[in-house]
Amino acid sequence: MKELQTIKEMEKDNSRRAFLQKTALAGAGLLLADHMAFASNLLSKPNPTPPFRVRSKGYAARDSSGNLGVYEFERQPVGDNDILIEIKFSGVCHSDIHTVKGEWGDQKYPLVPGHEIAGIVTAVGKNVKKFKVGDHAGVGCMVDSCGSCKSCKDGLQQYCEKGTTMTYGTKSEKYPTGVTQGGYANNLVVTESFAIKIPKNMSLQDAAPLLCAGVTTYSPLMKADVGKGMKVGVAGIGGLGHLAIKIAVSKGAEVYAFTTTNDKVDDIKKFGAKEVIVVDDLSKLDAHKGTLDYMISTIPVSYDLSAYIALVKPNGNYTQVGLPAGNISFNNFAFISSRVNFNGSLIGGIPETQEILDYCAQNKIYPEIQIVDIKDINDVYDKVLQKKARYRYVIDAKTI
Repeated sequence: MKELQTIKEMEKDNSRRAFLQKTALAGAGLLLADHMAFASNLLSKPNPTPPFRVRSKGYAARDSSGNLGVYEFERQPVGDNDILIEIKFSGVCHSDIHTVKGEWGDQKYPLVPGHEIAGIVTAVGKNVKKFKVGDHAGVGCMVDSCGSCKSCKDGLQQYCEKGTTMTYGTKSEKYPTGVTQGGYANNLVVTESFAIKIPKNMSLQDAAPLLCAGVTTYSPLMKADVGKGMKVGVAGIGGLGHLAIKIAVSKGAEVYAFTTTNDKVDDIKKFGAKEVIVVDDLSKLDAHKGTLDYMISTIPVSYDLSAYIALVKPNGNYTQVGLPAGNISFNNFAFISSRVNFNGSLIGGIPETQEILDYCAQNKIYPEIQIVDIKDINDVYDKVLQKKARYRYVIDAKTI
């Protein structure tokens, strides 16, 4: 009887063991299936759950040749105060070319340029109040700053006294590649305080150039209180200059445009300029000496600054926003005898960037754009350098 009981117990134990083995295998299968599903989501979805890094694909320069090619990388996780943007359009700025070629200083490569970014919010951190999934959002030239210095508190984050974190090219261990990566990509993670709300009545492709070219000209024009009764000069009619004309005209100013490109004349008149001066020789400037109340220069290459400063009335203002590689030089005697106040301006703060988006949407001021395929980006760079842009190239991110 005892032997029979033992056999029954053994049979019961074997049955229990088989059940446990099957259960363990089933559990392992479920865990493996869950893991594979999660991994698949991480690879295919643009909004993985924090704290996982966000996989991204873009176009990057590998060295100072400036040639761009496909680059797959990771962005920082979506934090509590961050949003994830699925990029739809990214403007091409002359600054991108200067930077990737190392003309403004040594860079850490690979480097994805692009700071005129417009897209759709696909994920938000738990503390985010300003955005929700599905909102249209943009990012300009900055993605962070200290937030505590006087400049930051005044809404002038581009002058952060502890150093602004630019959208691309700022070295920091916070970012998986050791440097911020820009908008020639399919997505971007950014703190909500550096994201701009794009009005629903403005298309994303039109919004993109306003995030750099727009605010870079809008900010000094507003500080100069440009308006009715003023004669305003705009030198350099490209991505920035054509928007400077449109903005100044919308404020009621009489605009005089200075360009070296003859075949832009008809376009410039359509933008609202009263007169277009083709400067194929500096003598063409003589008739306008001392006639302007204010002038803004977007010229991105070295030029005879003294000749242009002379166009402004004594005690008037001249603002340089174009950033040539190297130094800007001028004739000392011509400069001091002009009695013109010369100043520079760097992009605009976050409040000004939101302001220009809202102002342009309300007043139907749009950039002149050409949509391009990312695969053509190296040819696009050549065209920018050859002054062939009319007037801002914008990358369609779905081609990435």
